[in-house]
Amino acid sequence: MVVYTVGTFDLLHVGHLALLEYCATLGDTVAVGVASDEVVKLYKPNIPVIPLEQRIEMLLALRCVDIVLPYHELDYIAVCKKVKADIFVIGEDWGRKPHNQNVENFLKSQGKEIVQVQYNPRNSSTKIKKDVLSLHQTGKRFEAEKFALAL
Repeated sequence: MVVYTVGTFDLLHVGHLALLEYCATLGDTVAVGVASDEVVKLYKPNIPVIPLEQRIEMLLALRCVDIVLPYHELDYIAVCKKVKADIFVIGEDWGRKPHNQNVENFLKSQGKEIVQVQYNPRNSSTKIKKDVLSLHQTGKRFEAEKFALAL
C-alpha cells in the first residue's frame, strides 16, 4: 500500500518526523509531496526558509520516506495517480477549498482512504521562526547560541 502526504516541510522538526513515521505504519511505501515556493505563497503568508531542493534532500534522507516529489500546482490528483496512492494523509487544517475537495472526491470515487491527523501545537515551522525572531529581537540570541554550542 502506498501512503501519500503533502506539506511544505520547512525547518524539519519532530512534528514532521512524527507525521512521516505515522505514515510508515499505514502502508509499505511512503510518498511525500513537497510544496514549491510558488505553491506555498498560495496558502501561507511567508515562503519557506529552506530551498525546495534542500527540503527534498532532507526528506529523502529519512528512513521512513521512500519517494519525494515536488509539486508546483495545487493539484493533488495528478500526483496521487502518479504514485498510485492508496491512502492520503492530511492535516487537521486541510480545509474545504476546491482543490482539496477535488482530490477527496477523486480518492473516494477510487475507493481510496483519506486519513486526517492532528498537529501537536508545540511543533510548527511558523512557531520556530517566530521564536528565533523573538530571541534575536530581545537580545537572548547569545544564550541560544551558547545552548547550541553546548550540544
